[in-house]
Amino acid sequence: MLGAGVTGIASAWFLQRAGHEVTVIDRQPAAGMETSFANGGQISVSHAVPWATPGAPLKVLRWLGREDAPLLFRWRADWQQWRWAAAFLRECTPARLRRNVRQLVALGLYSRATLQALRAELGLEYDLLARGILHFYTSAKELDAAERHAPLLRAHGCELQFLAPDDCVRVEPALAQCRDRLAGGSLTPSDESGDAHRFTQALAARCAEAGVRLRYDTRIVGVERTGARLDAVRVASAEGLLSDVRADAFVLCLGSFSPALARELGIALRIVPAKGYSVTLPVLDPAHAYSVSLTDDEHKLVFSRLGERLRIAGTAEFDGHDTRLNLARCDAILRRVRELFPRMTDGRDARLWAGLRPATPSNVPHLGRSRIANLFLNTGHGTLGWTHACGSGRAVADLVSGRAPEVAFEFAGVAGRG
Repeated sequence: MLGAGVTGIASAWFLQRAGHEVTVIDRQPAAGMETSFANGGQISVSHAVPWATPGAPLKVLRWLGREDAPLLFRWRADWQQWRWAAAFLRECTPARLRRNVRQLVALGLYSRATLQALRAELGLEYDLLARGILHFYTSAKELDAAERHAPLLRAHGCELQFLAPDDCVRVEPALAQCRDRLAGGSLTPSDESGDAHRFTQALAARCAEAGVRLRYDTRIVGVERTGARLDAVRVASAEGLLSDVRADAFVLCLGSFSPALARELGIALRIVPAKGYSVTLPVLDPAHAYSVSLTDDEHKLVFSRLGERLRIAGTAEFDGHDTRLNLARCDAILRRVRELFPRMTDGRDARLWAGLRPATPSNVPHLGRSRIANLFLNTGHGTLGWTHACGSGRAVADLVSGRAPEVAFEFAGVAGRG
């Protein structure tokens, strides 16, 4: 298992449950320390509309040059970035949108059910909040666009209820602070939220108890290949000691760093890093803090309540593998929070974070077999890594075990059920 984020640890759990001996390799000192560390926290199945929609190109053009834009492209002399952008444009058609939504919803429903069964079985604690997700709109135009997409989502099994502004406030009283700005909202009552980092570390501990070998502080520095088969990955310990890890099968779960390793094996993955930001705030006054997970569609922000913490996350900055904080983008998130909830926070004691989300042009992950006979893919989940982690891990475990996964998803290199 290459990678110990939420998808890698979920894969490891289901692989060991299927009877495999599992070793997890990760360069960090513990599980869930990169993209899974401080993300938005939503298990958002029923709002599965990808970034690539017919209206997306015009939005991106309007946002060019804005340092605080929800989607910010920093164009460089990088042919992979330009190739990704061309593929993104090809996904912005009604037909591609329908196909991508079908894929994302099918995997999301399967994954959420898998997560629910897993936490019931293991008693995992991770600041779960199962009160649905409320998308609120401060733009009538954005609300109209959401209503146009709703029949497609419902056709694939999503629960989606559109609400008037006053109904939004009844669902989440904290929205009374911005009632005059609301155009309406949509509630997905079956969706959830929770701390992906806490979940990943809790499940990693269960993996260790079950016999999974967790090799942290270990970097992958090369591969050993014979024809169409991966024989070993060469790794370096924190002390610089080199060794080879050999296995019958490998699962690639390295997020935004997956393409680099895949290229060494002659595999081209259309994944680019999309830097997302989050702000974590303490609950100062419970009477004015939200307790339902929220999404601000106009500004591409999600709001999750994680116990006594408020997590606000979102935006996407395409700027290579740079994880440095852009304070202008952090300030834009805090400014929007204060606009919407002026009595909720004064902005002090904010914990800022940025992480790289592995984005594909369609938002549909690379999941399934690769052209290397014993290398399986579980990467490219973008903003839905937490949403799709358990289902993706369970499906990959089935594929490695020679079984057809139960979910109707178009797995790479597999006839499958999708």
